[in-house]
Amino acid sequence: MNQQKSLLWQEDIPGGCHWSGIVRRGTTLRLTDVDGGANAAVLFYNREEKLERYNMADTLKSQHTFCLTKGHACHSDMGRIFCCITADTAGWNDTVCGLSDAALIQQKYGIARYQEHRNQMHRSGLDGMLIELGKWGLGRRDIVSNINFFSKVVADENGELVFHAGHNRAGDYVDLSFEMDTLMVLSAAPHPLDTAEFYQPSAVNLSLSATPPDTTAACASIAENIRGLNNTQRFYAAFSGGDV
Repeated sequence: MNQQKSLLWQEDIPGGCHWSGIVRRGTTLRLTDVDGGANAAVLFYNREEKLERYNMADTLKSQHTFCLTKGHACHSDMGRIFCCITADTAGWNDTVCGLSDAALIQQKYGIARYQEHRNQMHRSGLDGMLIELGKWGLGRRDIVSNINFFSKVVADENGELVFHAGHNRAGDYVDLSFEMDTLMVLSAAPHPLDTAEFYQPSAVNLSLSATPPDTTAACASIAENIRGLNNTQRFYAAFSGGDV
């Protein structure tokens, strides 16, 4: 999709930092790995009713997959669709490994506090999420299993999860075309299984544009996605007082 003609805004999220905002239905948010090796941990909530949030189990079982990529949709726990993945140059996005926490970051990279290191401090994915969620009246109990965009993790012959370092490169991007007005929360802290020796998370660029017609058709090849898209349309028809 050519974003230059329909670009609404863009913003760089430095490595290790965090962001949240409302993404409107009918728009596409592109996440771009700026330097290579980025991890974009993301959660979704319904803007109108934040008790409705991304559901990892329903998303995976309804699409018979372990990872997410182009053609997949992100399902809510109410059977609706937050967004469809309509482009993905990395080709694999982790769904099961969750967030890094302060103890893990300290164990892997040592202590680097804001008081001494300012913007070079070591931030965890969990801490970043909690900071952003607090801005919207949410907290720790609202954190569910998240998506780690750009990160690839597979299970080996022994069932152990293995992180693929170097999977994503500078310039890789993922397009999320939104079907629901969504509160999106993002952390650019390292993936919990990242094998990097030093704390050096890559920045993530966010760019928003209008979604062209028929962009989400690729997600409609899966029966459960069709059902979820129909449920989402009914939600907005009822919400606006229209016929359902």
